[in-house]
Amino acid sequence: MVAGPVHYRVECANLQAHLFVVTLTIAKPAAIQRVSLPTWIPGSYLIREFSKNLQKLTAAQGTRRLHTDQLDKCTWEIQCTPAKPLKLTYEVYALDNSVRTAWLDTSRGFFNATSLCLQVHGQTKYAHGLELAANAATRHWSVATGLTSKKTTERGFGTYVAANYDELADCPVEMGSFWSGNFMARGVQHRFVVAGATASFDGARLLADTQKICETQMDFWHPKAGKARAAKPTKADSPAHKSYLFMLNAVDDGYGGLEHRNSTSLICSRKDLPRRAAIGKGGAIDGKPARQPEGYTTLLGLISHEYFHTWNVKRLRPIEFATYDYSAENYTELLWFFEGFTSYYDDLLLRRAGLIDDVTYLKLLNKTINQVQQTPGDLVQTVAQASFDAWVKYYRQDENTPNTTVSYYTKGALVALCFDLTLRAGGKASLDDVMRELWQRCQAGPMTESDFSAAIEAVGARSFSPELAHWVHSTQVLPLKELLEAHGITVMEDPAQLAQRLGLRVSENAGLSNITVKTVLRGGAAEQAGFQSGDEWLGIETTGNDKSAWRLGKLDDLLLYAGTHKKVSALVSRDKRLLQLPLALPSGVSTWRLVLKDAECARKWLNPVS
Repeated sequence: MVAGPVHYRVECANLQAHLFVVTLTIAKPAAIQRVSLPTWIPGSYLIREFSKNLQKLTAAQGTRRLHTDQLDKCTWEIQCTPAKPLKLTYEVYALDNSVRTAWLDTSRGFFNATSLCLQVHGQTKYAHGLELAANAATRHWSVATGLTSKKTTERGFGTYVAANYDELADCPVEMGSFWSGNFMARGVQHRFVVAGATASFDGARLLADTQKICETQMDFWHPKAGKARAAKPTKADSPAHKSYLFMLNAVDDGYGGLEHRNSTSLICSRKDLPRRAAIGKGGAIDGKPARQPEGYTTLLGLISHEYFHTWNVKRLRPIEFATYDYSAENYTELLWFFEGFTSYYDDLLLRRAGLIDDVTYLKLLNKTINQVQQTPGDLVQTVAQASFDAWVKYYRQDENTPNTTVSYYTKGALVALCFDLTLRAGGKASLDDVMRELWQRCQAGPMTESDFSAAIEAVGARSFSPELAHWVHSTQVLPLKELLEAHGITVMEDPAQLAQRLGLRVSENAGLSNITVKTVLRGGAAEQAGFQSGDEWLGIETTGNDKSAWRLGKLDDLLLYAGTHKKVSALVSRDKRLLQLPLALPSGVSTWRLVLKDAECARKWLNPVS
């Protein structure tokens, strides 16, 4: 069955070889028809060259085989008879177990259309059909996708439709024998599917907690009480989505997510899934609440982050993303807002949903603050520059990344915190109001930094140009301490961990008594001593009357063996050469610890009454 002028048939053809077979039918091709596969996927700002996995491309009109000319790394051209159906067939290798590309093995299939579906030049704005074909190997699998079903089986195989290529590209597909559950949030149907869950997985707990997140965020963007609606409803007055799908892949070790218009694909470690209560004697439940793993809060934060993107980046989005160019980088300086502000609200809305308490929230915020403060690149690159450079820096990290760049996620979250607490200091407004003002002002569509500036000025009743210049477009230190203390939070300073005091990031292998230097931070004691990335730190040698040499098994052994010495000689192996580096052991390097001192003052920020 062919639905629409552009139709894809996708079959899980060879599970063992990880091969999808795609048949693309173009009902009315051009005389010289070009097709291309995207080089990147929106939401993940790196050229990933998806065409590297495409093979055996053939073209035909009826029984006549046609020649395909490859024009560049991801574009092909076919000369054909116009207005006569053109059929392209090809294979795609799929073994990337991430949220960004495609995966196929004997237990699970997953793909984003950007990895499997060639764009038909000149017809990307037309309706697209996607047919998911079942076969003997997948007949017991089920399907989950945010696409609109046209004619599908009970398990979800069959034909789906998208209004255009952008919609197709924004609706990933999950296939397999996954766990599935549903809930309603403010009248909107939500579905959650989990692949790879263990027997201890508590699906009911995950659904209940996710429902709280969704309802809290829907109320955040569309508050009910005391808000006058426009006489004529606008695009911004409508719900952001009519249904929503969470797709979670639980693996041995993994973390991440990618936002889509009415769905999200997530990956987490199995050990971080919520767990049912333990089984007691005789097989009975012991009646005690299950103790949830520490990583479960991290998973909830990821769910909150990606769901918040339903409004902030999928609807309200940088003007540079009004239309996507899938063949090249799409630059914007606004990721500090779209990713950073989303990172600010993901954990804050967990607190407001009652899923974490004040102490837990402050620990999460504390971690973000210390991450930024312990990154020398914070004083090198502005958060606006970090947004623009995402394509070549954030997604291409190496041993020098912390010295030259700052994360628009973490630094952007702290910029949001500063704007929020500054507005709240006046007692009449907050960043919440700015976000809703932007939603209405931009009609849930493209926005610029000028729109943000106008919205915060309207809400705060003054210009915030100085703050934008200092916090976003310069490397000046953010006024975090004074703002936090004005809202009931005391900032304590504790000695930093040893690695931070030394200006090092290392990996340790306890079984081999091995310490390997990963990063040497700018301006630190390790840099002054001459350490470099890749060094294997073997031991130390002290001088003086108690001169001795020691093998280090782990970094903390340094303090044990150095004793009262302020200087030691570090013994390292570099490219099989043994070196002695003069290392001064620093003191006075501190890290922040946030303490709740005035709960009532902080409540107005952490859990405001709506």
